[in-house]
Amino acid sequence: MPTPVANVELAIIPYLCVTPADEAITFYEKAFGATEAARYTDPAGKIGHAELHIGPIVLYLSDEWPEGNVYSPRKYGGVPLSLYLRCPNVDEVVARAVAAGAVVEREIVDQPYGDRSGTIIDPFGFRWFVATPLEQVSVSEVQERVGEAYKVTGAE
Repeated sequence: MPTPVANVELAIIPYLCVTPADEAITFYEKAFGATEAARYTDPAGKIGHAELHIGPIVLYLSDEWPEGNVYSPRKYGGVPLSLYLRCPNVDEVVARAVAAGAVVEREIVDQPYGDRSGTIIDPFGFRWFVATPLEQVSVSEVQERVGEAYKVTGAE
C-alpha cells in the first residue's frame, strides 16, 4: 500500500511543453545546471513527463501531446509566460545558456530595482529573465531612480 504524503507545502511548479523534450533536458542541464530527477518515456520515445531540479527549483516538462491539446511555443510562435531565474551570477548563467543555444533578447544590465539582469530566449521558445540581486532598494529609492518612467508602488 502506498505511503500517504504528509505536510504538503503550497507550490507552483512550471510545467513546460518543449519539442523535443530530450534536447530541452540537455539544454537546461548545460545552461542552468539542472539535474534530472525523473523521466517517463513512452514506447515511441516521447517524454510524457520529466522532472528537473535547478538548485531548489522544480521544473516539469514534456514533449508535445496533441491528443491532450498540449503544445510547445513553436506551435504558436511564442508563449505569454516568462520564467524568472534568480541566481548567484547572472553573467555566468547567461554565458552558459548562450553557449548551449539560447539567444540574448535583452542584454544584462544593472537595474534600478537592485538586480543585475537580462533576458534570453531558450532554443524551445521560452523567455527567461535571469537575474542576480545586487542590493535591496526601497520603493522610494526605485521611484527616484526611474523618475517619470514608472509610478512605483509597494510596501516600504
